[in-house]
Amino acid sequence: MTRVLIIGGGIAGTATALALDKAGIEVSVHEAHPSSAEDLGAFLTLASNGMRALAQIDAAGAVAAIGFPLASMRVLAGSGERMADVPLGEPEQPLSRYRCLRRGALNHALQAEAGRRGITVRHGARLTGLTESATGVGVTFADGSTAAADLLIGADGINSTVRSLAHPAATAPHYAGQRVFYGYCSGILPGDDPERITMIRGSGAAFGYATSPDGETHWFARVSGPPVAPGELTDTAPKRWRDQLLPLLRPDATAAAELVAATGGRLMVTNACDLPPGRPWQTRRTLIIGDAAHAASPATGQGASMALEDSVVLAKALRDSPGTAAALTAYEQVRRPRVERNIAVSARITAGEQPQRDGAESPGQQRGGGDHPVSHTDEVLIRQLDWHTPLVPDQPGKP
Repeated sequence: MTRVLIIGGGIAGTATALALDKAGIEVSVHEAHPSSAEDLGAFLTLASNGMRALAQIDAAGAVAAIGFPLASMRVLAGSGERMADVPLGEPEQPLSRYRCLRRGALNHALQAEAGRRGITVRHGARLTGLTESATGVGVTFADGSTAAADLLIGADGINSTVRSLAHPAATAPHYAGQRVFYGYCSGILPGDDPERITMIRGSGAAFGYATSPDGETHWFARVSGPPVAPGELTDTAPKRWRDQLLPLLRPDATAAAELVAATGGRLMVTNACDLPPGRPWQTRRTLIIGDAAHAASPATGQGASMALEDSVVLAKALRDSPGTAAALTAYEQVRRPRVERNIAVSARITAGEQPQRDGAESPGQQRGGGDHPVSHTDEVLIRQLDWHTPLVPDQPGKP
């Protein structure tokens, strides 16, 4: 039996552990963070493709219970003019509906599910060394402990240690040209549709918000300009971020400025970064997945959903292929075109360009919705994610 060791206990790593366990593969997870609340503050949306992937590993119900559903998207101009109203995802399928939730809550739910299934998730395990041989891979952690496996999966994010050790010549993540602000406030938009996300194409920032059934509004703003200095990311008080944002939002006739002004201490900022396409993903005994392999700027809102797709496709590849090398090849052939297209589309949106109409749906046209022309209801993807459909056609899948 193949033994797999996963570095990174976030969304990609824990979901992959669940998928591999379902495929009958021995797996353990090692996470550098000392607790299960990584990235607690920021929120995200899971699109229907991400929820569909979770359903294949029997985790959609647990995740749906902690987020609120989004059934439609409204697009507004900075003038307040309504530009579009479109449905999101598959509202008729309860477990395939878009969900808005906090990243930390999603991590916790996935790790709790792993615990229920008896999967080891070790916290406080910071990777420091990696060695490969023809027969396996060994790792060393900062506390001096070691581990060995047949295959190492790097799911440790955009600043991946696995990537730097396995591919030392790889270039660093690239600043995508926008700072992204996240915040929360309550009681500002009473009666707002709790199943709608509103996207604003403002004069000074791209802005989006959704209000939960209990009246808490989750909002984000994407602002073009130089990156925030590392010291500012940790030391700057929320008031300073508000003071930076409000002059960009106040000229517009939308609710954006009011939402930011009403936000107290629950306000944070990150630099949007991505990884250039074409980078190596694998060696003989290692593979990087999720943001470690194909991080995109957040304009498409697909980071978490793409990572969840990775988990299912990888588990099926290992399940259905005659050996590890064949499995990694099959996985990369399936995943690389899709995720690298997402990187390119997101980069164009971040740069202020409208997505190209090259056969894919454009915003306002796609049934999947969102500000991203990445189809997630097409038949090819459904077959790739369907647990009972072999990923490798000439090999029998295991139900």
